Amino acid sequence: MLLPNYSGYTFEAGIDEAGRGCLAGPVVAAAVILPPDYSHTLLNDSKQLSHTQRLQLRVDIVRDAVAWAIGEASPAEIDRINILQATYLAMHRAIQGLRREPEYLVVDGNRFKVYEGLRHTCIVKGDGKYLSIAAASVLAKTHRDELMCALAKEHSAYGWERNAGYPTKEHRNSIAQFGTTQHHRQSFRLLSEEQLLLFPDKGC
Repeated sequence: MLLPNYSGYTFEAGIDEAGRGCLAGPVVAAAVILPPDYSHTLLNDSKQLSHTQRLQLRVDIVRDAVAWAIGEASPAEIDRINILQATYLAMHRAIQGLRREPEYLVVDGNRFKVYEGLRHTCIVKGDGKYLSIAAASVLAKTHRDELMCALAKEHSAYGWERNAGYPTKEHRNSIAQFGTTQHHRQSFRLLSEEQLLLFPDKGC
């Protein structure tokens, strides 16, 4: 069972991101404040859940949360300030979007950039330990997956409805064949080592 609270503060917000390792699309973060006594038998790290479970959990989280919000950083922002800083930016935007100011932040991972003096703790694999971080992971992933499915309708060659922009073989092969879009992160290595030798003008 995941734990309901880390800090002891009533309005503790869990923070997590999705899409940090992708070749295309934004990095997305979510912030969630759950009721202090919240429990849910299914809620867990989004990577441990099926697509159907994540969608059902999203409904429950949005209904039950004291506050929740989504933040994004675009591919252009990622290219300009790097993926780590863009991840912080997306997280800060999510926190800023909360309708209730949090008293404390619990952040998945091992690094975070302080937001407006709010106290925080980074928790490695926190999405498998604390309910609010798990809830944030579900909201971030479902939001981003839907966004990439929508973008896939405009750019059908890359299989984003299946790979969500991650560096699959299919995705890299499509970049080699068709080039990049405005949604690709040009600062990332978009082709494999072998493809870079064959298509040196299409990789970064």
